Amino acid sequence: MGYAQANRQRTLHVGCINMASLPRLREELDLLAGPVLPDGQPSWTLHDPERNLFFRIDWQTFEILRRWSMGDPVEITKNITTATTLRPDVDDVTHIVKFLTDNQLVVLSGPQSAKKLAERLAVMQGTPFKWLLHHYLFFRVPLWRPDGWLQRMLPVVAPLYTRGFLLLTLLALLVGLTQVIRHSEVFFTSLVDTFTFNGLLAYGGTLIVVKLLHELGHAFTAKRFGCRIPAIGVAFLVLFPMAYTDTNETWRLADRWQRLQVSIAGIATELMIAAWATLAWGLLPDGELRGLAFMLATTSWIATVMINASPFLRFDGYFILSDLLDMPNLHARSFALARWRLREWLFALGEPKPEHFSARKQFWLIVFAWITWVYRLVVFLGIALLVYYFFVKIIGIFLFVVEIWWFIARPITHEFNEWRGRLPDIKANPYSKRRGTLSVLLFAGFVALFFVPWPGRVVASGLLRPLDVWTVFAPSGAQVETLLHEEGERLAQGTEIIRLHSPELTARHKAAVARVESTRWQAAATGLDANARNQLQVAQQQYATAYAQLLEIQEQLLPYAPVTPFAGTLRDLDPDLESGQWLAEREKIAVLVGDGPLLVETYLDEAAVKRISSGDRAIFIPDGLEGGVFTLSVRNIDADATRVLPDGMLTAQAGGHIMTRASQGEHVPDGSFFRVVLQTDERPAGFNDELASQAWRGKVIFRADAEAPATRYLRNIMAVLVRESGF
Repeated sequence: MGYAQANRQRTLHVGCINMASLPRLREELDLLAGPVLPDGQPSWTLHDPERNLFFRIDWQTFEILRRWSMGDPVEITKNITTATTLRPDVDDVTHIVKFLTDNQLVVLSGPQSAKKLAERLAVMQGTPFKWLLHHYLFFRVPLWRPDGWLQRMLPVVAPLYTRGFLLLTLLALLVGLTQVIRHSEVFFTSLVDTFTFNGLLAYGGTLIVVKLLHELGHAFTAKRFGCRIPAIGVAFLVLFPMAYTDTNETWRLADRWQRLQVSIAGIATELMIAAWATLAWGLLPDGELRGLAFMLATTSWIATVMINASPFLRFDGYFILSDLLDMPNLHARSFALARWRLREWLFALGEPKPEHFSARKQFWLIVFAWITWVYRLVVFLGIALLVYYFFVKIIGIFLFVVEIWWFIARPITHEFNEWRGRLPDIKANPYSKRRGTLSVLLFAGFVALFFVPWPGRVVASGLLRPLDVWTVFAPSGAQVETLLHEEGERLAQGTEIIRLHSPELTARHKAAVARVESTRWQAAATGLDANARNQLQVAQQQYATAYAQLLEIQEQLLPYAPVTPFAGTLRDLDPDLESGQWLAEREKIAVLVGDGPLLVETYLDEAAVKRISSGDRAIFIPDGLEGGVFTLSVRNIDADATRVLPDGMLTAQAGGHIMTRASQGEHVPDGSFFRVVLQTDERPAGFNDELASQAWRGKVIFRADAEAPATRYLRNIMAVLVRESGF
């Protein structure tokens, strides 16, 4: 059975006496039985109680430590070879010595020990700037030492770990969700109503309570399995506070399912709170208690799904996934595997894998690493931008640069240094040299493609409409006298469309005609009478006034007999219109659509409009028309940006491409957009006059000037730098 099997369930002290060639292990170290590794070999956990750190070791390392007191690496390897099926060599012992020394698990002795300890302390403390940097990026503040209180409260919370309570919680969740579905409109209205200043303050307070219960879930579960909980406190990631519980002692647990229960306890606690709070919201009447239940329910669901369940940062989701896969240090191990695969793709060095897994598991670990890198890139860029905007500008710039360097540029630089360190090996291996040269050429080609101008195109939504459109409106006090034409009838230029009647204007016109005739006769008669000749000038003035009034009334009568300003087709004529019907002022009567060309109107942002000019070619594809493709030419480009869109057909909300915001009932573009007008060359087959009389939204595709793909991004970057350069 051997030493390991006999002591599987108890603590082993591995302190050693003086040795000739091996350093002495620290006497307070504990060796604990660990879980069975995926390859079937047993494992052990080496515990450093002074720092509360745990190191998992495999069978061979355990056998070497068992024989550490021999002091001679050669004797140790011979003894292991004789007593077990393992075949270690002296290098294995040397690697373990380095591991123990690097992790401060041995007692330094000899004339250089004080110097080495001083150097180690200096490395740990670092420079004041490095200390400040690390404590800005991440630090912990222990607030409570709950171990004794947790032990006393275990009997109180024990019912929460029973199967009966789990079933009750599931039932509460089912009933609560049923109530939410039945009253979904009220629930989501309440959610929208909480996005106020007071509502956000209430959410903040609720989040603090939920997170405290979350951490207590971890703590109580770990305590049930006999682990010590030295501290609960607040950790700060780039000054952003997060609650934490020190559950390092869960590494003492040999059963990974117990460790998994500790990892999942926080999320399980929040889900239980959410279930019971959802039930309370569904059953309680309106009031403060129902509002509190709503806060607890929504806060728990959102915090669990959006934050804690993510495995890409070291939150609960990460530790749950690690325990499910039984892979401690999942991030570091998957990252090492992904870096190895990347180097093999680039240089084909033939280096050994960091770890050996099945092909399927290896593939998913590499995919997980790449997803984590992309996820962290987005998150850390977002954090850096938030830090920049929340601090004084000069401090914000400095902190932004620090975070970009530490979280993004530094890992990339480190990997490039690894490549540079392998440069001699790459040059010495012809195949690796060819692969490396090919990788460099491909990368250079990709960069060149990114910066070389390419003929491109600009795509935007546009509106197709006739060039000549005239709308006939009713004047004030209009009555239909005669309908002269029908819907769809083609009219020549100067054709009267409809005859309207206004009794008031007609009466005024007759009176004006009579007055003109009367004043004209009086003026003529005054010229014949010698006694009234001195009144001739007055009579002529009266005639001129009456005639001017007649002309004014005739001008007012013109809209009552509208004539076509150009040849076209009559559209949108009200079918219920009939003689004798009264019309409201500015009431639409009909639309005359000209027979001329069609126009396409669109709006382009500043970057796109610089790539086109008058006379450039484009095509228009109307939405919903099969085969309707128009050839266009740019007719006009506005010199000034459009402040307000005339209608909402091209807005993103309506399916267009322009992001807008509502302001006093108008559509205001988010950014600078310039109006571009294009004219059709000819109408495609099947696009008849009836279709041409309507407005069609579609896609405009321009043949734009050549531009490098990087130009737009560089232009935006420079614009941001110029905008933010002022203090």
